[in-house]
Amino acid sequence: MGAYILRRLLLMIPTMFGIMAISFVVIQFAPGGPVEQVIANLSGQGGGAGDRVGGAGGDFGAQGGGDASGYRGAQGLDPAFIAKLEQQFGFDKPPLERFALMIWNYLRFDFGESYFRSVSVIDLIKEKLPVSISLGLWITFLSYAISIPLGIRKAVKDGSAFDIWTSAVVIVAYAVPGFLFGVILRVFFAGGAFFDWFPLGNLTSENWAELSWPARIGDYFWHLTLPLIALSLSAFATTTLLTKNSFLDEIRKQYVVTARAKGLSERRVLYGHVFRNAMLIVVAGFPSAFISSFFTGALLIETIFSLDGLGLLGFDSVYQRDYPVVFATLYIFSLIGLLTALLSDLTYTWIDPRIDFERRAV
Repeated sequence: MGAYILRRLLLMIPTMFGIMAISFVVIQFAPGGPVEQVIANLSGQGGGAGDRVGGAGGDFGAQGGGDASGYRGAQGLDPAFIAKLEQQFGFDKPPLERFALMIWNYLRFDFGESYFRSVSVIDLIKEKLPVSISLGLWITFLSYAISIPLGIRKAVKDGSAFDIWTSAVVIVAYAVPGFLFGVILRVFFAGGAFFDWFPLGNLTSENWAELSWPARIGDYFWHLTLPLIALSLSAFATTTLLTKNSFLDEIRKQYVVTARAKGLSERRVLYGHVFRNAMLIVVAGFPSAFISSFFTGALLIETIFSLDGLGLLGFDSVYQRDYPVVFATLYIFSLIGLLTALLSDLTYTWIDPRIDFERRAV
């Protein structure tokens, strides 16, 4: 197993290099970089990025009569001003040198500072983590807490009325987009056209520090109720059907028939013999499910319920061409994803020691 883990870790190096290289090349051809963002802002056409670059217009010099070719909207700006903008953003260096410097810094986990927020990228990510951790952690917990018992029950009652109507509910819940249900929840229960029962924005109220511990816990979940409902509707559908099918496959095997023939109770057969084998694929997928819930699918929910998390940060960074944040989050999330895939494989071997990845080709 040690050799397998070592091979997987070594394979992460070219994989990460390829991810960053392809992303860097794509960015080179993407229009509207940070220099263009500042120029557009100075000309009154930007989205507000330039006003967060430490007063770029005043610091770099006045507009002149030169023609700073190569950037849209740069006509009439002093070429020295454009050159200083490029130097500030690091674009005065050749692309290969910029890429090599970025990789070297990232290997030391030095992600620099945001272009348009006077804060380091790491501090910015830490600031947004509580929202994403809360959504990812509780969505994963709710998904498994609902899916596993429901999937087992559906497998035991396969073909019954209970199985049919719960399958219909699961399919409908999976088909309805989470953001659409989030809009409905906000309109009905968060100060829309009907009730104002749940708050929007942040994870806690302004007076959270003054509350008792039970009241703090209640306030925390009060803020998370609607986002969790919107996200969990489709989250449990896949795991439910996976659990059901896995149990059905195991229930039909010969060892289950033998256990029943020996006079074991149905509960003993189900939870003493079937459960461990059937849950292998479900439990082993927990790390990747958590990471998936943690980093994906929350952008629209964060926007709808005014939650400032990593999803919204990533979207704003791409929109503003805040490349340090874009590349840093890509690097961190890709690395976590690769490590999670390895952890999932190790979970398989922990649950079922008969699985030996070391004898297989990677």
